[in-house]
Amino acid sequence: MDWYPLVNSLRIAAVSTGAVFFLGIFAAYYIAKAPRLVKGLLDVVLTLPLVLPPTVVGYLLLLALGPKRPVGAWVLEHFGIRLTMQWWSAVLSTIIVTFPLMYRTARGAFESFDETLAQAGRTLGLGNAYIFWRIRMPVCRQGILAGTVLSFARALGEYGATSMVAGYTPGRTAAISTTVYQLWRTGQDALALRWVLVNLAISAAVLLAVSLLERKEAGK
Repeated sequence: MDWYPLVNSLRIAAVSTGAVFFLGIFAAYYIAKAPRLVKGLLDVVLTLPLVLPPTVVGYLLLLALGPKRPVGAWVLEHFGIRLTMQWWSAVLSTIIVTFPLMYRTARGAFESFDETLAQAGRTLGLGNAYIFWRIRMPVCRQGILAGTVLSFARALGEYGATSMVAGYTPGRTAAISTTVYQLWRTGQDALALRWVLVNLAISAAVLLAVSLLERKEAGK
């Protein structure tokens, strides 16, 4: 059994989760303080990938990143890098698909934060960076951790956008989700079932981690 799809899926999920962790927190922090109209508008734009079919997200990415499309053609011409049909092409698609999960959970956590704690820190002469990382983030850690874990789980199981942007090439772009489809399509049901079980085990472990975190926070 070739374990490359598992390694590649974990790699894609880890890199994309790391990216959406910082992007989601940054967006959530500043948008939470924006005027209501601006916040509502940005919410619609940033959350759209969550409700769009993943294949639509993949199609829109291909329109921009394809080798004959504006961005993709420019990067290919100037840097010799093809933005599609590479393993890291899946990272781009999973970042877009999972970003709304991180953004929404982080924003909810920041909006529930008691701002008097930050004000008290400022009266003591603490800087904004210190207050953010040493006061705000620890208080909001439950929401942040939940968003991070859920983003990782979603990235691990992403298929629609990934299959369109990265495709399926054994030993190069194959992920668990695309491998299951290819094995089913070629009549290799037993092997496909093995990968389904692997994915189920990882997803169950991730959800269990979220549940344990929630119980730990509730018990404090």
